[in-house]
Parts: sequence; structure tokens; C-alpha cells
Amino acid sequence: MQCPPIRGYGYNGRHGFQSRRGHCFRHRYMDAFFASIPPRTPSKRSPLPRPSLVNSIHKGASLRSVDHRNGFPENLPRNSSSKWKSDPTRYSKLSGMVKPPTIERNLECTLEELCYGCMKKVMITRDVLTLYGQIIQEDEILSVKVNPGWKKGTKVTFEGMGNESPGAYAADVTFVIAEKRHSLFRRVGDDLELTVEIPLVKALTGCSFPIPLLGGGTMNLEIDEIIGPGYQRVIKGQGMANKKEPGSRGNLNVSFLVNFPKDLTNEQRTAAVSVLGDSG
Repeated sequence: MQCPPIRGYGYNGRHGFQSRRGHCFRHRYMDAFFASIPPRTPSKRSPLPRPSLVNSIHKGASLRSVDHRNGFPENLPRNSSSKWKSDPTRYSKLSGMVKPPTIERNLECTLEELCYGCMKKVMITRDVLTLYGQIIQEDEILSVKVNPGWKKGTKVTFEGMGNESPGAYAADVTFVIAEKRHSLFRRVGDDLELTVEIPLVKALTGCSFPIPLLGGGTMNLEIDEIIGPGYQRVIKGQGMANKKEPGSRGNLNVSFLVNFPKDLTNEQRTAAVSVLGDSG
């Protein structure tokens, strides 16, 4: 059985490929023919970047802040030896390099800092890859700008400012905002809650007393009515800053805790009965 001719040549089982004019090319000549084909030139694409070059790019460290969790898929393995909280590693198919876990660290802020905003400087110690492939530790000072109205759980990420390792991109560092407990106020959304103790006599007869405000200072509060259980006064515009509406603030909700006397004399009891006996 003969194979169909290929580009003007026929196959001869004895001699190999034969042209239509009768010229025969033996196998050894075919070997020389294929050997004469010049080799393919290598690709002119740039080689994959070395870790040190990649890390030098990441040392610019762009800053971004988000209010939601931006972790990697939870079904990927965790392989970070860092003591900080981290997300799983992800792999880049384009460069063949891995993205190490994101390093997470809590950043505590006072209510005053979260209300008025501030700049916090944080020093971290991280692993750095030298040009000779050695890993050394160095200290970095990162500046975190806290905007007015931020809440606990807000995340600030510094890209490429975490640990470096061979064959991998530099890890990201994420700071998670945490609220320090305040001695006077409790935050509820954009509002603040304050509890004030008041003597029984002032709760019954009315009074005027100063109310502390966040950030310092006081506000005089006049009360000319009876303060009973559940009584509350709302001071508008003295709460936390509203992140969505710059310049506006929530309310300060003031609750009262009435201090009852622990003991009364017989004369005081008689006076109280005479005054309050018909009050219902």
C-alpha cells in the first residue's frame, strides 16, 4: 500500500521518498535535511522577576481602607508561621509566585480618636530578603490615618509591607480597628450613651448640673421635672462623627441613676410621709 504523495513526493518502500522526476532521497539524506533546519530562536520575553525585584516594587506600599472582610478563599491551606492573624496563601498562575498570607494586627483607638480622627504611627518588625538571598529582620514605621467616624472592624491594608521570602511576593499588612473602653461613654452606632448618678432629692425637685462631653468640656443641663425610672435626655450633635455625612454627629443619650438614701431617721421618715403621703 502506498501513501498518498506529499507536496510532490511519493513514498517508495525501498528508497524512501521519491520525486515525480525519479530522484530519490534516502533516509540519511533526509536526516541531513532535517539537521539543516535552523533551531528555534528562544523567546524574547523577559524572564520572571526575581523576588528581590518584586519586593522593591512592593516597598512603595499603597494604602487602602475597607469596611468589610477581604480575605482569601477559606478552603486554601494556611502555611504562615507568623504570630499575627493571617489569611490563606494564594497562587499566581501568571508569574508562578505565591502570595503569602495577609498579616493582621489589631489597632486600638479611643473614642476621641475615632470621633475626631488622628494619625497613628505603628512600628512593626518584618522579615526582609536581601539581594544575596538572606533573610534579615528590620523595623518599619507605618502611618495609619484614622478618619472621623470609623468603627471597630474597619480595615487598613498596606500592600507588600509584610514578611518577604524567596519565590514569593511580599505579604500585605492589615490593621483592624478596635475600640478602647471609655470610662464614661459607650458607643452605639453613631450615638453615645452616658449614665449620670443623681440624688433622690434632686430627682424629685429638679436640678441643674454639668454633663461631660466627649473630647473634654461640659454642658449645663437643666431639669425641672421629676426624674423617674427610664428617664432619659437626648443631647443632639454630641455623639460620634458620621462617616457618611462629614461634619455631622450622632446624639448623646443621657440616662439617670437615682441614688436612694441608705438610712433615714424617724424625723426624716415622718417628713417624707407628710410631704409625699398624698402624691399617689
